[in-house]
Amino acid sequence: MIIVIDYNVGNVKSVCNAFDYIGCETKLSAEPQDIQNATGLVLPGVAAFGYAIRELGGLAEHVKAAAGKGTPLLGICVGYQLLFEQSEEKGIHKGLGLIKGDVIPIPPGKTIPHMGWNLVELPREMELFAGLPEKKHFYFAHSYYADIHDRQAKIAFTEYGFEMTASVQKNNIFGVQFHPEKSGPSGLQILKNFAEICQKEKRC
Repeated sequence: MIIVIDYNVGNVKSVCNAFDYIGCETKLSAEPQDIQNATGLVLPGVAAFGYAIRELGGLAEHVKAAAGKGTPLLGICVGYQLLFEQSEEKGIHKGLGLIKGDVIPIPPGKTIPHMGWNLVELPREMELFAGLPEKKHFYFAHSYYADIHDRQAKIAFTEYGFEMTASVQKNNIFGVQFHPEKSGPSGLQILKNFAEICQKEKRC
């Protein structure tokens, strides 16, 4: 079963509702055993990075262990940002370190927060975007973004006066800065694709 990690940070219920809508059974849980036995993990969140990583607490080690053994992991919004090594949001905070990169402020001169629909270029080699056209709009709400420097990572970008990272994939680890649960049919397709990734791994 896909486990949506319940760590008191934002949009966990809306993510569960989106999975329910597409007919994929999930469980909202903060139990280490559920995380260890999950067929797939979803780490959502709407909050400042430092608060989110504190609320995740000891579950962080269980998430890293599950990802390390190959369990598909999808980070959404701040859950996506937690996948990286550190964030500069209101101080320096260490992340999960699953993908090399830092979470840094959107440059001055841009509208902050970046909020609303932006066009994302969808690389064919990124499994989350199967069945979608080359470009699609998704809903964003954030003030920081990931500066990714992991050579093993595949990256999707959106244009915001500069090429801003919007999604990442590194082996079984996936992340989206935008909100698929708020992005209409295209966002739901991404969640369907993640569920199918879990099935392909014979874990779902």
